[in-house]
Amino acid sequence: MPAVLFEGGTFRPVFSCGVMDALLDENIMFPYCIGVSAGSADAASYISRQRGRNIEVLEKYRNDKRYMSKRNLLKERSMFGVQFAFRDIPNIHVPFDMETFRQYDGQFIAVTTDAQTGHVQYFTQKDIDRDFEVFHGTCALPGIIPPAVIQGREYFDGGLANPVPIDKVLSDGNDKVLVVLTRPKGYIKACRRSDILIARSIEKKYPAIARALVNRYKKYNRSIKLCEELEKQGRAVLLRPETPLKSLEKDVKVLRQSWQAGYDQAMEHLDEIKALFH
Repeated sequence: MPAVLFEGGTFRPVFSCGVMDALLDENIMFPYCIGVSAGSADAASYISRQRGRNIEVLEKYRNDKRYMSKRNLLKERSMFGVQFAFRDIPNIHVPFDMETFRQYDGQFIAVTTDAQTGHVQYFTQKDIDRDFEVFHGTCALPGIIPPAVIQGREYFDGGLANPVPIDKVLSDGNDKVLVVLTRPKGYIKACRRSDILIARSIEKKYPAIARALVNRYKKYNRSIKLCEELEKQGRAVLLRPETPLKSLEKDVKVLRQSWQAGYDQAMEHLDEIKALFH
């Protein structure tokens, strides 16, 4: 069974959104879809078949203070307006088609990290409701967005525990996969100074998350290596931007360009993508 995997990266997955819209234009629906962080939240619009919804949200609200601003830190202890971004936009401003999303007969998986254990936790479309707390959870990066509370437990960004969940794709029995990454070829992740500082600030309350934050680069680099090995074996198609994009890019024209790059690259590799189904 073919699968599609979407990496996260705050606004970097706008490239992936272009890929998603190309897939929708070609009526290509994968029976298994897994996403991390913003890659998961964006992928929901692919599953709900809402072409263009993701880029519309970014173009309309990227620079809206309700969406992201230092002001939100005072109101919600979050750079992102949790209520606005995860509740108001999908329920009011740019409606999310929950009915079509729930009718998807494949498997949709959102990756999160358990705040107490630091272990990966996977949620499916059955766990997602109009509060969209699962998407809040998969995007809750320490220092930027507070943890989500799901069924009484706190969860952080899935990228902390499994940033590129190719192991999950394979263990679930998928033999071929389209991997949509948000970093250019050759990128090697390292532990940044900001990661260390954030880890120190949270280690008393969330020691497991602090450890995950400073060690995630190891799992990331191993996962990318595995994806590239699968590509050599003809079991994976890797799409990734040719030029880097800032994770918090403010220029909506640049975001649109990245979306277009993702769309064009998917169309260029259309035959390879379709071959994953055979």
